Amino acid sequence: MNTASSTHTTFMLFGGVAAVLVLASAIGWLLKWRVAHGQPHTVIDNLNARVNAWWVMVAVIGLAFAFGKGGVIVLFYLISFYALREFMSLAYTRRGDHAAIAVAFFIGLPVQYFLIWIDWYGLYAIFIPVYAFLVLPILSVVGGDTRRFLERTSKIQWGLMICVFCISHVPALLTLQIPGFEGRNLLLIAFLVIVVQGSDVLQYVWGKLLGKRKVAPELSPSKTWEGLIGGVASATLLGAALYWATPFTPWQAGLLAFTVCMMGFFGGLVMSAIKRDRGVKDWGTMIEGHGGMLDRLDSVIFAAPVYFHVLRYWWVL
Repeated sequence: MNTASSTHTTFMLFGGVAAVLVLASAIGWLLKWRVAHGQPHTVIDNLNARVNAWWVMVAVIGLAFAFGKGGVIVLFYLISFYALREFMSLAYTRRGDHAAIAVAFFIGLPVQYFLIWIDWYGLYAIFIPVYAFLVLPILSVVGGDTRRFLERTSKIQWGLMICVFCISHVPALLTLQIPGFEGRNLLLIAFLVIVVQGSDVLQYVWGKLLGKRKVAPELSPSKTWEGLIGGVASATLLGAALYWATPFTPWQAGLLAFTVCMMGFFGGLVMSAIKRDRGVKDWGTMIEGHGGMLDRLDSVIFAAPVYFHVLRYWWVL
């Protein structure tokens, strides 16, 4: 497949997303003036804030795509940096952890993305889970502070795994050599992001329309069985419909979409459990209508590594 065809397909995908956002913006504007009469309205204002945030996020992703591999890697490097910053801001740490935290930010993070840039799979697949896992507690223990040592060390390791290792699997998709799909790997990222984030949005919509029975009221009171089933089913159909932009057949695209949607759902629950443990509603306030960076990426964090390795072991010869 030549570059012109790949560019055309990418434009079609972004055009479709833009059309959906235009429709969503129009509906939000209509609801604001016909239902809320221009006055503050919690649900409608939240919906419009989410739509506005999506316009910004799609524009940023589109700009990164325009710069190709380098743009995508830089974008997700920055995403990982801010996500790690949010995670560490909620973690209990002490002075003895400063060296480990500095290494996580200024060595672990850039090295992981550099290894992806040079396509060294054998090292970027184990650099954080093996080497960083071993080095970080050594740096903390050198400080001689054993107060809540296991908890402190685990949080730094978890932060690096979630915010850097897992997220880095999104740009790592660009390194996969899939026969007959050369030069089109940006579409693999587009498929993942559209399906997983689409599932989040559709679960929200179905939940607002029909939601009654809570899935996990102690973890995420807004998630309902109706929202989960309706959202995942809709996103699975969306993924199957996008097969033409991927190396998958319709049933393969649907199965992959279902898999990443379920991983995204459970990822959201895990990240919600961490927030509840820390006593906060959101990871941050970086994105209007979406909380912090981790609030927007919680589903992608768990979906990306599974998606990457399924493709690598089943589609890369």
